[in-house]
Amino acid sequence: MTQPDAVKGKASFWWNLLGVAVSIGLVGAVVLQLGDATSEVLKTIGQLPPLVWPTLVLLYLVQPIFDYAIFRRLWNLPLAGIEALLRKNVINEVVLGYSGEAFLYVWARRAAAAVPTPFAAIKDVNIVSALLGNLLTLVLAGITATQLRDLDFGQRLGPALWSGLIPVAISIGVLVFGRRVFSLSTRELVYVALVSSLRLVAWSALTILVCAMALPGVELSLWVVLLALRSLVSRFPLITNKDLVFGNLMLLLLGAHSAVAVLLAALAVMTLGLHLAVVVGLGALDLVRSLRRASRVRAAPSSLAVDGAGPSGS
Repeated sequence: MTQPDAVKGKASFWWNLLGVAVSIGLVGAVVLQLGDATSEVLKTIGQLPPLVWPTLVLLYLVQPIFDYAIFRRLWNLPLAGIEALLRKNVINEVVLGYSGEAFLYVWARRAAAAVPTPFAAIKDVNIVSALLGNLLTLVLAGITATQLRDLDFGQRLGPALWSGLIPVAISIGVLVFGRRVFSLSTRELVYVALVSSLRLVAWSALTILVCAMALPGVELSLWVVLLALRSLVSRFPLITNKDLVFGNLMLLLLGAHSAVAVLLAALAVMTLGLHLAVVVGLGALDLVRSLRRASRVRAAPSSLAVDGAGPSGS
């Protein structure tokens, strides 16, 4: 093996080791958070209509699918890149918001050598996504302002609501400084904004659909109010697993015995289960690939030896 090959092999070894460590850490974090599930929540999960499950899976895949549509255009990302986007989604939800973007940056620098400036694309995509997310939150909050006041949402959360001003302030700063912030071309930014808007529409529609199928007797207006609350919670910085935080918040606001609150907590637990399935599934896939590569490496010298042992002929 030549020196460059040895260096490359050593780097690959450490990258794989890091991947294993991240996977184990994510599994541990998910399992730890799953431990908060109560018997009532688990009972609710067992009683859900069958169609809720595939719809929830589709809702779960909205983020990575639309991310893929964006980075396919910006990076010419191959289909295999969906694995990195799935991991990014899990890391963002289970570890800390935007930590998944750091993972995606490291992955892009290693696996997508054709991408000259991955940081610029990731930065711009997240800024545009945050701007549109803030806009959706403001629209939903305006539509449901009366119902939010009836829930006494502001008084119960108190100072926590002020942290939501941070992303709003950042959005205003982005709008003020404009082109100084963005690195992508105007055409690319328009494309990112269009896909991100479609993602928000799909996420909103599927979220309401899942809830409506699980509890068909609840009025649609209540699900819109809860969607506004979920969107508000998603604006809070530096919190992990926003679905679980939202589910627990609804238990506080609506009461521990509220069917709606228990359902939302159940959906949060089910989403955690999907995170676990993704981490374990991708980890198993990586293991199979590593074993296959090791098998080919071991077989290569044997093949050369057999070729060299043939008759010389004269």
